[in-house]
Amino acid sequence: MNDEFRRVRRRKVPDTVQVVDTMTERVVGRLSNLSESGMLLMASVPLVDDALYQFRFNLSRGNEAGATIEVGAHLLWQDAASAPGQTWSGFRFITLLESQMQHLRDWLDMPGGSYE
Repeated sequence: MNDEFRRVRRRKVPDTVQVVDTMTERVVGRLSNLSESGMLLMASVPLVDDALYQFRFNLSRGNEAGATIEVGAHLLWQDAASAPGQTWSGFRFITLLESQMQHLRDWLDMPGGSYE
Protein backbone atom coordinates (compact mmCIF):
# COMPACT_ATOMS: atom_id res chain seq x y z
CA MET A 1 0.00 0.00 0.00
CA ASN A 2 2.94 2.37 0.60
CA ASP A 3 3.88 2.22 -3.08
CA GLU A 4 0.40 3.29 -4.14
CA PHE A 5 0.27 6.45 -6.27
CA ARG A 6 -2.62 8.85 -6.01
CA ARG A 7 -3.16 11.93 -8.12
CA VAL A 8 -4.56 14.00 -5.24
CA ARG A 9 -3.76 14.06 -1.54
CA ARG A 10 -6.31 12.73 0.92
CA ARG A 11 -6.79 14.40 4.29
CA LYS A 12 -7.93 12.35 7.27
CA VAL A 13 -11.13 13.55 8.91
CA PRO A 14 -10.28 13.82 12.63
CA ASP A 15 -13.81 14.38 13.91
CA THR A 16 -16.96 12.36 13.45
CA VAL A 17 -18.61 13.73 10.32
CA GLN A 18 -21.82 11.93 9.45
CA VAL A 19 -22.78 11.46 5.82
CA VAL A 20 -26.46 11.63 4.86
CA ASP A 21 -28.01 10.12 1.73
CA THR A 22 -30.13 13.07 0.53
CA MET A 23 -32.57 10.78 -1.27
CA THR A 24 -33.55 8.94 1.93
CA GLU A 25 -32.39 11.49 4.56
CA ARG A 26 -30.70 8.56 6.27
CA VAL A 27 -27.20 8.61 7.80
CA VAL A 28 -25.18 6.08 5.80
CA GLY A 29 -21.88 6.36 7.64
CA ARG A 30 -19.04 8.68 8.58
CA LEU A 31 -16.15 10.22 6.69
CA SER A 32 -12.70 8.72 7.05
CA ASN A 33 -10.79 10.88 4.56
CA LEU A 34 -11.46 13.40 1.81
CA SER A 35 -9.80 14.70 -1.32
CA GLU A 36 -10.88 17.06 -4.08
CA SER A 37 -11.99 14.09 -6.13
CA GLY A 38 -13.54 11.69 -3.63
CA MET A 39 -13.92 10.27 -0.15
CA LEU A 40 -13.49 7.19 1.97
CA LEU A 41 -16.64 6.40 3.89
CA MET A 42 -17.04 4.02 6.82
CA ALA A 43 -20.50 2.87 5.77
CA SER A 44 -22.92 1.57 8.38
CA VAL A 45 -25.68 0.60 5.94
CA PRO A 46 -25.55 -1.66 2.87
CA LEU A 47 -24.61 0.19 -0.34
CA VAL A 48 -25.00 -0.94 -3.94
CA ASP A 49 -21.82 -1.62 -5.93
CA ASP A 50 -21.18 0.79 -8.82
CA ALA A 51 -24.20 2.93 -7.86
CA LEU A 52 -24.60 6.70 -7.87
CA TYR A 53 -25.45 8.51 -4.65
CA GLN A 54 -26.26 12.05 -3.54
CA PHE A 55 -24.64 12.80 -0.16
CA ARG A 56 -24.57 15.68 2.29
CA PHE A 57 -22.08 16.33 5.09
CA ASN A 58 -20.85 19.27 7.12
CA LEU A 59 -17.22 20.44 7.12
CA SER A 60 -16.01 22.99 9.63
CA ARG A 61 -12.80 25.00 9.29
CA GLY A 62 -11.25 25.53 12.69
CA ASN A 63 -13.47 27.82 14.76
CA GLU A 64 -15.69 28.74 11.80
CA ALA A 65 -19.16 27.30 11.48
CA GLY A 66 -19.31 24.31 9.20
CA ALA A 67 -20.40 24.49 5.60
CA THR A 68 -22.82 21.98 4.16
CA ILE A 69 -21.33 20.06 1.26
CA GLU A 70 -23.56 18.17 -1.19
CA VAL A 71 -21.94 15.82 -3.66
CA GLY A 72 -22.98 13.40 -6.34
CA ALA A 73 -20.76 10.36 -5.86
CA HIS A 74 -20.03 7.08 -7.62
CA LEU A 75 -19.30 4.03 -5.43
CA LEU A 76 -16.07 2.58 -6.82
CA TRP A 77 -15.32 -0.17 -4.30
CA GLN A 78 -16.30 -1.67 -0.95
CA ASP A 79 -14.38 -3.78 1.54
CA ALA A 80 -15.62 -5.35 4.78
CA ALA A 81 -14.48 -3.54 7.92
CA SER A 82 -13.56 -5.33 11.14
CA ALA A 83 -16.85 -4.26 12.80
CA PRO A 84 -19.88 -6.32 11.77
CA GLY A 85 -22.25 -4.47 9.43
CA GLN A 86 -19.68 -1.85 8.38
CA THR A 87 -17.76 -1.46 5.14
CA TRP A 88 -15.00 0.78 3.88
CA SER A 89 -16.44 2.42 0.77
CA GLY A 90 -14.49 4.44 -1.79
CA PHE A 91 -16.33 7.13 -3.75
CA ARG A 92 -15.43 9.39 -6.65
CA PHE A 93 -17.17 12.77 -6.75
CA ILE A 94 -19.08 13.40 -9.95
CA THR A 95 -20.87 16.65 -9.05
CA LEU A 96 -19.99 19.41 -6.61
CA LEU A 97 -20.87 23.10 -6.75
CA GLU A 98 -17.86 25.36 -7.28
CA SER A 99 -18.55 27.26 -4.02
CA GLN A 100 -18.58 23.98 -2.11
CA MET A 101 -15.44 22.81 -3.94
CA GLN A 102 -13.71 25.98 -2.76
CA HIS A 103 -14.77 25.27 0.82
CA LEU A 104 -13.43 21.72 0.45
CA ARG A 105 -10.11 23.03 -0.93
CA ASP A 106 -9.84 25.48 1.96
CA TRP A 107 -10.51 22.64 4.41
CA LEU A 108 -7.89 20.45 2.73
CA ASP A 109 -5.34 23.29 2.96
CA MET A 110 -5.96 24.13 6.64
CA PRO A 111 -2.86 23.79 8.82
CA GLY A 112 -2.54 20.78 11.10
CA GLY A 113 -4.02 18.17 8.82
CA SER A 114 -2.91 14.58 8.51
CA TYR A 115 -2.66 13.23 4.97
CA GLU A 116 -2.64 9.76 3.44
